[in-house]
Amino acid sequence: MRYITGAVAFGAALVLGTLATTAQAAAAPAQPARSGGLYAPTELVLTVGQGTSRETATVQRAVTLSCTPVATGSHPAPRAACAQLRSVAGDFRAVTEAASERLCTKEWDPILVTADGVWQGKRVSYTYTFANSCAMTDGSGSVFEF
Repeated sequence: MRYITGAVAFGAALVLGTLATTAQAAAAPAQPARSGGLYAPTELVLTVGQGTSRETATVQRAVTLSCTPVATGSHPAPRAACAQLRSVAGDFRAVTEAASERLCTKEWDPILVTADGVWQGKRVSYTYTFANSCAMTDGSGSVFEF
């Protein structure tokens, strides 16, 4: 009889514990999404490599960039990079093909930059090949400066 009473008490404790846990979970407010809930997500992986195509390039550096709700990531200047992308509405061509008056040599030492992820809720996959490192830093702003 002593074992039956102990088993009933243990069972009752389990039931009460489960009910208490369920009540706490139901009472807890829902956590907002990482992207802020009201904002479309912006999560990017940016790379810089040596080569002419994604298949053959050697990735030298890679960073993450998140622009919503605040600029974060492993990018050394996330605020500046996000501001530049916002100013061109996420158009990476406007970033990489920006005109500049800097003179660079004509040597062919290709630098490949890529951007993959999501920009304001839309899938992004972008690749651009610069002739050399001088051309890459010439007018491209802060997005690929890492």
